[in-house]
Amino acid sequence: MSTSDALSVGAAYPFESRYISVNGHRLHYIDLGAGDPVLFLHGNPTWSYMYRNIIPYAQDARRCIAVDLIGMGRSDKPDIGYTFLEHVDYVTRFIEQLALDNLTLVGHDWGAAIGLQYAMRHADKIKAIAMLEPQALYPNAAWSDFSPPEAQPLFRKLRDPAEGWPFMRDNSVFVEGMTTTIVNRTISQEEHEQYRAPFRQPEDRKPMWAFPNQIPIEGRPAEVVEAVNARNEWLTASPVPKLLFYATPGCTVREPQLDWCRANLPNLTLCDIGKGFHHLAEENPHAVGSELRRWLRQVND
Repeated sequence: MSTSDALSVGAAYPFESRYISVNGHRLHYIDLGAGDPVLFLHGNPTWSYMYRNIIPYAQDARRCIAVDLIGMGRSDKPDIGYTFLEHVDYVTRFIEQLALDNLTLVGHDWGAAIGLQYAMRHADKIKAIAMLEPQALYPNAAWSDFSPPEAQPLFRKLRDPAEGWPFMRDNSVFVEGMTTTIVNRTISQEEHEQYRAPFRQPEDRKPMWAFPNQIPIEGRPAEVVEAVNARNEWLTASPVPKLLFYATPGCTVREPQLDWCRANLPNLTLCDIGKGFHHLAEENPHAVGSELRRWLRQVND
């Protein structure tokens, strides 16, 4: 075990909460440090809490901002669809209101996909992009392309028009399943409660259910397929520095996805954090933080 693996993982969230109004609803975020901004975007079913042990690696020389997606974390939970493009709109307006420029994006899961969509439309504002287990790297032509294969029955059920929402509403499957999707260490009760907190009320679990229905599979949803394909026309041609964190066995990123990234993404740095599944920021935050700090220094010098 490396020294970074042996370091403790803190459960505390020692940051001052800030709020900003976007589309008439409050987004919660943290903002600390100075210098060129680094925006941390979480995925499903997490919130800015997931970056608590990574931000300290970057904040000594960078302005670090982490926002909770609408409907998640400490942000408001309005009655909206929580579609991919709605999330892109909220994040875009958030960035515009904070007037962020010369921006490095760090995104996990859907946070990476949302950030990439913003980057495609505002390439002049982007300095670099880091991704942890990104969702929707490319559309899945068939269910056989979906990763991880062992999760296909769950995701098919969540996309079922009759069964999907009641199943998520009554079981909070992604939050309750976090203990089995963190394979490099045991998540503590205190940490698990932090992830449960935003979704204690069953009706607040709609964002968790909406995201599986936004994964582009077999041409649906058509607007997400179109958006991801357009984004990849830009991403596969852009020289912007890219960093991809992955683990073994991984979840959304395994060998087929890694092969695609190696073949299609210019100026790409790969970082293997070792044993892990999907929540890399919880599984080995010190490996992620150390490499992120090294890479930020490289791309900013």
